[in-house]
Amino acid sequence: GGWLVGRPGGGRAAMTLAVFFGCAFVAFGPALALFLLTVAADPLRIIILIAGAFFWLVSLLLSSLVWFVASAASASGGGGGGEALQKGLLIGGVVFSVLLQEAFRFLYYKLLRKAIEGLVALSDDGCCPVSIQQMAYVAGLGFGLMSGAFSMINLLADAVGPGTVGIHGDSQLYFLSSAFMTLVMIFLHTFWGIVFFHGCETRQWWEVSAVVILHLIVSGLTFWNPIYLGSLLPSYLLMAAVAVWAYLLSGGSKQNLHHFLLCEYGWGSATYPPPPLPAWACTSHPTEGGSGPRGPSPTGRVLLGVSLPSRGTPPP
Repeated sequence: GGWLVGRPGGGRAAMTLAVFFGCAFVAFGPALALFLLTVAADPLRIIILIAGAFFWLVSLLLSSLVWFVASAASASGGGGGGEALQKGLLIGGVVFSVLLQEAFRFLYYKLLRKAIEGLVALSDDGCCPVSIQQMAYVAGLGFGLMSGAFSMINLLADAVGPGTVGIHGDSQLYFLSSAFMTLVMIFLHTFWGIVFFHGCETRQWWEVSAVVILHLIVSGLTFWNPIYLGSLLPSYLLMAAVAVWAYLLSGGSKQNLHHFLLCEYGWGSATYPPPPLPAWACTSHPTEGGSGPRGPSPTGRVLLGVSLPSRGTPPP
């Protein structure tokens, strides 16, 4: 559960490294697997992911600037920075940061919508090589990865030591709990991206509002710390619910999942090709005129976030 200070020894060094790598793999292992399996092979998706991470980073920069100004003003305003004032500033900072992140998610959606028009104009068949559904998934993953990186980078640096976790009576689960919280936030940002983009595409603004409210709830749950179960358990339950929601919005169904788990979506199988994408992912924008295709090329399909070969061409 911890390490000792200042005494050289191979066993103690190995313990600190175990904490470091264990927390790093818990926080980023599943997200790294998603990146390698569904993003890394497509240069366009990599660009979308990096741009999404940049948008989240800009929102963090602005939130930090507002926090710095508010903290400096409260300290110089004669209030002395009491505990009640600091708690109020913290709560206000969390709310402002969440709202700013979702505002930048919306700005990124608008940017990707403009990018689709350019990709359609440049393509030979008049179709976008990446659907808005895929963009939503990759953009959400980019938001989550950058959020997780800034959540864990300082903790991982401290995990190398020297020090002893819980030496003053605090919980020895601090690093591990932080790693699991980072993991759930990465996944939540990914699923929120899908739901958020779907709400924008279909003009169902209640879905956008639901994402904002859920983000506020999950961020507020962290105020339970150091009662880590009070923040982790509800966060993982919400993640499971949002995952099912995002899966259904992406065109998923119980039958699709059954075929996928049984590996029945393959070339030559009775169920090949898989079902088409949902309408919101491959049709024109509902409020814009024109009948031209605005979605993905008809030469590919997506199942659980992974592109599959076309109907007429066998896979290599």
